[in-house]
Amino acid sequence: MKRLALAGFAALTTSWLGAQSLLGEPEFIRAERQELTVQRESVMAVYQQEAKACWQKFAVNACLSEARSKRRTALELLRQQELILNEQERQWRTEQRNLRLLGKQPENRSTP
Repeated sequence: MKRLALAGFAALTTSWLGAQSLLGEPEFIRAERQELTVQRESVMAVYQQEAKACWQKFAVNACLSEARSKRRTALELLRQQELILNEQERQWRTEQRNLRLLGKQPENRSTP
């Protein structure tokens, strides 16, 4: 059942991507970028809270170091997702460029 749903979603996504306009970026990329931004802001907010709590402890430097380490790990995961999204966007832009170039070519090339 899940496979069928995933296959249907993939088919809809593929057809939807084919219907995207030639200008701008597709909605799914824009939505993913917004989600990554929200996640990044969440990670930074958690870091700020942890850093603030560290100043109440005796071993401030060790606590801050641990908080920074957590932040780096979380941001690295988000960075990997962003790199994947950038690759998808590059592929989409390449497809759009190729479609534009195909549209500019004459239909029947006859020899002069």
